[in-house]
Amino acid sequence: LQWSSPPEAIKRFKSQEIWFPPPQFYELCRLCNFSSLQELHKFSCERALEGCERWMPVTLTASDGFVQLLPGDELYPEDPDYTGEKKMIMSTDKKVDDLMKEGRVFHRIVIKNKSLAVYVNIEAKYKHVNPLMMNSDCSDYSSKL
Repeated sequence: LQWSSPPEAIKRFKSQEIWFPPPQFYELCRLCNFSSLQELHKFSCERALEGCERWMPVTLTASDGFVQLLPGDELYPEDPDYTGEKKMIMSTDKKVDDLMKEGRVFHRIVIKNKSLAVYVNIEAKYKHVNPLMMNSDCSDYSSKL
């Protein structure tokens, strides 16, 4: 075990010293909004009673990668498969870059060539903070967590 700040963890992920799945990358990007553990604690105490929502990423397979769609993204289905019973499969012959150029409303994690990138331009619900939009190919952030 090793304690790492969110930027350090992302840097170690970039250098392939460690690996974590897209949801953890997303949360580390959210944690980069806070410069200290005190700031994170203050935020979580103030936000705690606002509410939360259940959501599940929906994977869209592109010709050269994957896009994990999250609620609010323009491509996110109206009735997502929360239980796995529907065996919902979304795919396209388009390339990831084309999907990004064509899109306007993003809440997604793009997975391409062993790289992860978070794209969010929607307002977070329940006073949450959005993750900082970043790519695992670069990590210059001011978080001290």
